[in-house]
Amino acid sequence: MDKLYIVIPAYNEEENIETVVDDWYPIVEKIGNGSRLVVIDDGSKDSTYDLMKKLAKTRDAFLPLTKPNGGHGATVLYGYKYAVDKGADYVFQTDSDGQTLPDEFWQFWKAREEWDMGIGQRKGRQDGFSRVFVTKTLKFVLWLCFHVRIKDANTPFRLMKASVLRDQLHLIPEGYNLSNVLLSVIYARRGLKVHYSPITFRPRQGGVNSINMKRIIRIGRQAIRDFRSINQVLKKENI
Repeated sequence: MDKLYIVIPAYNEEENIETVVDDWYPIVEKIGNGSRLVVIDDGSKDSTYDLMKKLAKTRDAFLPLTKPNGGHGATVLYGYKYAVDKGADYVFQTDSDGQTLPDEFWQFWKAREEWDMGIGQRKGRQDGFSRVFVTKTLKFVLWLCFHVRIKDANTPFRLMKASVLRDQLHLIPEGYNLSNVLLSVIYARRGLKVHYSPITFRPRQGGVNSINMKRIIRIGRQAIRDFRSINQVLKKENI
């Protein structure tokens, strides 16, 4: 039987964290076989981690972790490495803002053997024009930099075979801010089996979004510089 690790990064999510844990915990509980819900506190300044520790007292398959603040991508990467090191067969990643629906996970789980990675494609997004604009721009930039066409490179809703994921992690720079984007690129360049299925993507369910347009522009400029250097690394690896 397969062991699933659900990886969720969290930063200043005291308003959402209990609901998110309650929403996603039943999945690992139902699958069993040593499956775990792993929420990684990224150096929050509020009570996120304290709430996580409290919730873990009554949920044996919930593992609250904490680390110094490093950003979303670095925290996701930390979670992936933790999951594969602990012997997960499958790794699923989503975010802690309540925008994704646990009920939509099961279609991916049922088809898990068919794909190396199943990604939720955000349809009819409800998280604002700026985020939609970034996704469309990113799609174009990835085609320019890496010559791959990716439908939704940064979706926080992806189920991956751990055996395949493990072989890609060394290609992602430590602490990299766009880990999921780079993973999508690597899977596409290597011709690995990736499947997209539409998912619901709601507005943030509480708390404050830490990303604004000014920060998006700054991240975008840095991303283009990073993509160019990473592309040279991938070429040396014949990817």
